[in-house]
Amino acid sequence: MTRYHEPVPGTAANRYHELVLDVATDPVAVAARLARSGGFDPHVVYEAGGTATFAGGALGEVVVDRLGATTRWDTEQEKWQPLDVRPLDLVEEFLRGVPVGDWRAYGYAAFELGHLQSGRTDLVGDDVVLHLVVPHVEVRLERDRAVVRATDRDTLERVADLVRADVPEPVHTTRPLTSDDDGAEYLDAVASAVEEVRARKLDKVVVSRVVPVDFDVDLVGTYVVGRRANTPARSFLLDMGGLAATGFSPETLLEVEPDGRVTTRLVAGTCARTGDDATDARLRHDLLNDPKEVFEHAISVRSACEDLATICLPGTAHVEDFMSVRQRGSVQHLDSTITGRLDLGLSCWDAFARLFPAAAVSGIPRDAAYEAVHRFETEPRGLYSGTVFTCGARGDLDAALALRSLFHSRGRTWLRAGAGIVSRSRPEREREETREKLRTISRHLVPLTPYEGGTS
Repeated sequence: MTRYHEPVPGTAANRYHELVLDVATDPVAVAARLARSGGFDPHVVYEAGGTATFAGGALGEVVVDRLGATTRWDTEQEKWQPLDVRPLDLVEEFLRGVPVGDWRAYGYAAFELGHLQSGRTDLVGDDVVLHLVVPHVEVRLERDRAVVRATDRDTLERVADLVRADVPEPVHTTRPLTSDDDGAEYLDAVASAVEEVRARKLDKVVVSRVVPVDFDVDLVGTYVVGRRANTPARSFLLDMGGLAATGFSPETLLEVEPDGRVTTRLVAGTCARTGDDATDARLRHDLLNDPKEVFEHAISVRSACEDLATICLPGTAHVEDFMSVRQRGSVQHLDSTITGRLDLGLSCWDAFARLFPAAAVSGIPRDAAYEAVHRFETEPRGLYSGTVFTCGARGDLDAALALRSLFHSRGRTWLRAGAGIVSRSRPEREREETREKLRTISRHLVPLTPYEGGTS
């Protein structure tokens, strides 16, 4: 059954036509089909709770780097503004002017946006730190229906045909990444970080390492295979302005609902997930009773509570769920949920500015951790430990941390993983933790060329 809806109010040139398709879908497979189809540049797939949304094209967009923000709407000429205010204030201002009813926007923020927000432009580099688009096409995919929106009827019908199409799904051949170097340089960085924590220069710092992938990867195929093998809080696939990535995030930085409810979900504390029930139960028990892991988690929760308290109505910020164990792909995590009610006069962007980047992926205290990350790591993080997110006209926002991810830019493909360093950390164990995290995606890489390996 097909149902047309009247265009969402907006200007004559900028409005969405909507089509509801009552069809059975595999949301991940159909989103991947749309991403492969071509003609949608840029595009983002964002999946939560089994519902995948595909956003294609850029009806409007805002791009931020260390010098300023470039904005464009439809066919208008690009406008550039210097950063004489907080970068996120420019983003919010741009979105307030979107001339389309019930819009949604999709994009990413790099870790270095945190440096820019705090005025440390010397730590930012020349890469884009935020890219956000209001799409031409938006398709929300559920198991029993699809909602297609587009800014013109022809595109609406073309996309609907792609969703309806009864075509066999490609058979993907995987090529696991079996080597990640010996990580000797990482051991030295962790040892130095431990010394600084013991000297009380930091309470915690997250130190990550880069693992190159030496073959060309099919990111869309990797997304499909990896999502079916994983149990993420959110998953994503994007290709925006020369950066492509896919990932299976274990946590959300921020969820803001239209009624002002604010939630952050954090993981800190990790052990392996083997697939053997008895072994995994033993590892969970050890994790819950490991002083180092529990301490790392507890101080991260405390930091998140303090952050939320500054933007929420007095007395509303509280821990809703403390230190549950969640299975996320190849690892098990200590997981907590902190929630509150946004204070009067504040928006989702105030919450984003306060919480980004998460203490669980940077460190405590935040400013000292920024500087330490810059010293201990070999290159800028970019999207790693930043966020892929979506926001809407009703003031809502959903932001997934870009972890357990594969990245591609400028002809280079890589993975990245880190570990939280506290005074009890041991370099060899932290290196092994990064390996456990990397397996969430490294076992599911799909090469662009045929490979004599397993199939999915």
